[in-house]
Amino acid sequence: MSSIPTFTTLGDGATTVLMLHGIGGGHLAFAPQVETLASVGYRAVAWDMPGYGHSAPIEPYTFKGLAQSCINLIDALQCESVVLVGHSMGGMVAQEVVARRPEKVCKLMLCGTSAAFGKRSDGKSAEAWAQQFIAQRTAPLDAGQSMADMAAKLVPQMVGPGSLPEGVRLAEQCMGRVPAATYRRALDCIVTFDRQAALAHIGVPTLLVGGEFDRVASPAVMKQMAQQIPNARYTEMAGVGHLMNLEAPDEFDRILLDFLRESAPRARPDLH
Repeated sequence: MSSIPTFTTLGDGATTVLMLHGIGGGHLAFAPQVETLASVGYRAVAWDMPGYGHSAPIEPYTFKGLAQSCINLIDALQCESVVLVGHSMGGMVAQEVVARRPEKVCKLMLCGTSAAFGKRSDGKSAEAWAQQFIAQRTAPLDAGQSMADMAAKLVPQMVGPGSLPEGVRLAEQCMGRVPAATYRRALDCIVTFDRQAALAHIGVPTLLVGGEFDRVASPAVMKQMAQQIPNARYTEMAGVGHLMNLEAPDEFDRILLDFLRESAPRARPDLH
């Protein structure tokens, strides 16, 4: 029997906004947004991805399985469809959900993410690059460091010069709580992601949000994605990096609320 991931929820509005965190996150990574959304009449939900928090891990740990866990949660919330907000790896899960069960999503917001994690243009094979990427990210754990040790070093490298110190501390707290075994499995999973071909088939209003100083999912990557999704647009947050919703929560919340309040798709600007 399929298990339901654990989650936090606040508010009882007619529109459900489901937020999916990144590889170093957890439901607390969307704490500012949960509070804001509930305060203005939305039903805010932030999950713990399988293996995070009290959510049971899945086997095998794949995007197919993660998407199914998300779909199970949507069904358990007893709503016809949700607004999906996905950050980083959570944005990949969101793309997988839309590709597999498009009727479950009425709007999509993708933040600091990509459509194909392992695509290379430098001649290096995707497999060799993936192995190198995983080895670099797990080296501190292999050397005996804790996730909290890693968070204290990595999080400051991912933020921009305009980041809110309290948000950075919360990001470090979230990453420090991720089980090392889950982090390793998520790394193995993330390098397999490729939904590039599915972008053209996303049929819901989509907003892509990038951070000016994001070195994980660059603004150029996000802009390119927006051009390939039929009813999408891109917006960029100045002064922040990869953890935009925690670095500048007030600005992020304004962007999110404006998107939620749009009643009709915007006309696509001329890209030429």
